[in-house]
Amino acid sequence: MRHQCKKHTLSKAQDQRKALLRSLATELFVHGEIKTTMARAKALRPYAEGIITLAKKGDLNSRRQAAKFIYDKETGKYMDLETAEVFDAVEEGKKLAPQTVLRKLFCVISKQYSERQGGYTRIYRLPPRRGDATEMALIQLV
Repeated sequence: MRHQCKKHTLSKAQDQRKALLRSLATELFVHGEIKTTMARAKALRPYAEGIITLAKKGDLNSRRQAAKFIYDKETGKYMDLETAEVFDAVEEGKKLAPQTVLRKLFCVISKQYSERQGGYTRIYRLPPRRGDATEMALIQLV
């Protein structure tokens, strides 16, 4: 029996579901908000909030654990690793590294939510999708 083992399966196999949530979480951390279906947004919320909780710990083990749950791609910006300032282009005289999703998560997003004890995301309902009338949602970082 599957009592109290509810999870959002999204009508996908486990490997496909993990890849989908991983890519949705990555894009959420890159852009700050994404537009998706209501079912995917509800499945993404606990997934993303768990990753942010790991980022708030800030230690090496948490960084390695978070790296398993997101794709660590570059965002196209540069950041100063000491001050966590973000720059659009490389500036002379500063030691800048390419900003990746993992660096942004641990340097920027974790500082943003350091005083907050949960509830890092918000879901807004949007009008249904025109093609198939699926419920749409906007999920964003608070």
